[in-house]
Amino acid sequence: MVNRMKMDELINDNQFKQLTFLELDKQIRGLYYGDLLSWVMSHAKEGDAWITVQTHVNIVAVASLLNLSCIIIPENSTVEQATVDKANEMNIPIFSTELNAYEIFKRYYQKDLQ
Repeated sequence: MVNRMKMDELINDNQFKQLTFLELDKQIRGLYYGDLLSWVMSHAKEGDAWITVQTHVNIVAVASLLNLSCIIIPENSTVEQATVDKANEMNIPIFSTELNAYEIFKRYYQKDLQ
Protein backbone atom coordinates (compact mmCIF):
# COMPACT_ATOMS: atom_id res chain seq x y z
CA MET A 1 0.00 0.00 0.00
CA VAL A 2 1.26 3.45 -0.92
CA ASN A 3 1.15 5.94 1.92
CA ARG A 4 -0.20 9.34 0.96
CA MET A 5 -0.57 12.68 2.59
CA LYS A 6 -2.38 15.85 1.73
CA MET A 7 -0.01 18.54 0.61
CA ASP A 8 -0.95 20.84 3.48
CA GLU A 9 0.09 18.16 6.01
CA LEU A 10 3.69 18.49 4.86
CA ILE A 11 3.82 22.24 4.46
CA ASN A 12 1.62 23.53 7.31
CA ASP A 13 4.49 23.95 9.77
CA ASN A 14 5.44 27.37 8.37
CA GLN A 15 8.74 26.08 6.97
CA PHE A 16 7.22 26.14 3.49
CA LYS A 17 5.97 29.18 1.59
CA GLN A 18 3.42 28.69 -1.16
CA LEU A 19 4.47 30.68 -4.23
CA THR A 20 1.45 29.80 -6.35
CA PHE A 21 -2.18 30.59 -5.65
CA LEU A 22 -3.70 27.14 -5.98
CA GLU A 23 -5.82 24.83 -3.86
CA LEU A 24 -3.78 22.24 -2.00
CA ASP A 25 -6.07 19.32 -2.66
CA LYS A 26 -3.51 17.04 -4.28
CA GLN A 27 -2.05 14.03 -2.50
CA ILE A 28 1.70 13.49 -2.15
CA ARG A 29 2.63 9.87 -2.83
CA GLY A 30 6.38 10.27 -2.37
CA LEU A 31 9.31 12.65 -2.69
CA TYR A 32 11.81 12.85 -5.51
CA TYR A 33 14.96 14.95 -5.64
CA GLY A 34 16.72 15.78 -8.87
CA ASP A 35 18.00 18.71 -10.87
CA LEU A 36 18.67 17.16 -14.27
CA LEU A 37 15.32 17.43 -16.04
CA SER A 38 15.80 14.42 -18.31
CA TRP A 39 16.72 12.28 -15.31
CA VAL A 40 13.67 13.43 -13.38
CA MET A 41 11.48 12.69 -16.40
CA SER A 42 12.70 9.09 -16.44
CA HIS A 43 12.70 8.43 -12.68
CA ALA A 44 10.09 10.50 -10.80
CA LYS A 45 6.68 8.91 -10.32
CA GLU A 46 3.20 10.32 -10.66
CA GLY A 47 2.10 11.99 -7.44
CA ASP A 48 5.63 12.69 -6.20
CA ALA A 49 6.54 16.05 -4.72
CA TRP A 50 9.64 17.10 -6.66
CA ILE A 51 12.48 18.82 -4.85
CA THR A 52 14.79 20.78 -7.16
CA VAL A 53 17.00 23.85 -7.13
CA GLN A 54 16.05 24.53 -10.74
CA THR A 55 13.72 27.52 -10.94
CA HIS A 56 13.18 28.15 -14.67
CA VAL A 57 9.85 27.63 -16.41
CA ASN A 58 10.79 24.18 -17.78
CA ILE A 59 10.31 22.61 -14.35
CA VAL A 60 6.58 23.29 -14.66
CA ALA A 61 6.46 21.45 -17.97
CA VAL A 62 8.19 18.42 -16.45
CA ALA A 63 5.92 18.43 -13.39
CA SER A 64 2.85 18.67 -15.60
CA LEU A 65 4.03 15.93 -17.97
CA LEU A 66 4.61 13.54 -15.06
CA ASN A 67 1.53 14.63 -13.10
CA LEU A 68 3.64 15.45 -10.04
CA SER A 69 1.83 16.75 -6.97
CA CYS A 70 4.01 19.85 -6.51
CA ILE A 71 7.47 21.35 -6.81
CA ILE A 72 9.50 22.24 -3.71
CA ILE A 73 12.40 24.67 -4.08
CA PRO A 74 14.89 24.21 -1.22
CA GLU A 75 17.42 26.54 0.40
CA ASN A 76 15.50 29.77 -0.29
CA SER A 77 16.35 29.76 -3.99
CA THR A 78 14.61 32.54 -5.89
CA VAL A 79 11.97 31.37 -8.35
CA GLU A 80 11.50 33.31 -11.58
CA GLN A 81 8.10 35.05 -11.85
CA ALA A 82 7.53 33.45 -15.26
CA THR A 83 7.82 30.06 -13.56
CA VAL A 84 5.25 30.96 -10.91
CA ASP A 85 2.90 32.34 -13.55
CA LYS A 86 3.17 29.18 -15.66
CA ALA A 87 2.67 26.99 -12.57
CA ASN A 88 -0.53 28.85 -11.73
CA GLU A 89 -1.70 28.36 -15.32
CA MET A 90 -0.83 24.63 -15.29
CA ASN A 91 -2.16 23.97 -11.75
CA ILE A 92 1.23 22.92 -10.35
CA PRO A 93 1.79 24.18 -6.77
CA ILE A 94 5.27 25.51 -6.06
CA PHE A 95 6.68 25.93 -2.57
CA SER A 96 9.94 27.39 -1.33
CA THR A 97 11.68 26.63 1.93
CA GLU A 98 14.90 27.38 3.74
CA LEU A 99 15.26 23.64 4.39
CA ASN A 100 17.67 21.57 2.33
CA ALA A 101 16.60 18.38 0.55
CA TYR A 102 17.73 16.14 3.42
CA GLU A 103 15.65 18.10 5.92
CA ILE A 104 12.59 17.93 3.65
CA PHE A 105 12.92 14.15 3.32
CA LYS A 106 13.41 13.87 7.08
CA ARG A 107 10.16 15.76 7.79
CA TYR A 108 8.31 13.58 5.31
CA TYR A 109 9.53 10.36 6.89
CA GLN A 110 8.91 11.63 10.42
CA LYS A 111 5.25 11.66 9.43
CA ASP A 112 5.53 7.88 8.80
CA LEU A 113 5.03 8.25 5.08
CA GLN A 114 7.67 5.91 3.77
